[in-house]
Amino acid sequence: MANTKSAKKATRKIARRTAINKTRRAHARSAVRRVELAIATGDRQAAVAALKAAEPALARAAQNGVLHRKTASRKVSRLTQRVSKLGH
Repeated sequence: MANTKSAKKATRKIARRTAINKTRRAHARSAVRRVELAIATGDRQAAVAALKAAEPALARAAQNGVLHRKTASRKVSRLTQRVSKLGH
């Protein structure tokens, strides 16, 4: 338990940031899940549309520090690769 006034304020700030980061992480994960679902069904049009929405979501998560920059880039790259294979 926090004892000092500054420590109590720090715990309040951490709680606020955690809540914000949880929603940001959830948005990014949901976007990726939608792409993977479209890939699983084999629907190229839906997969391309979902990927177009997922890419900025992952970029935002990386920009806000929820995901590492290279992690977001890797996820976009791998999803793009999987979506491009659907056409063949």
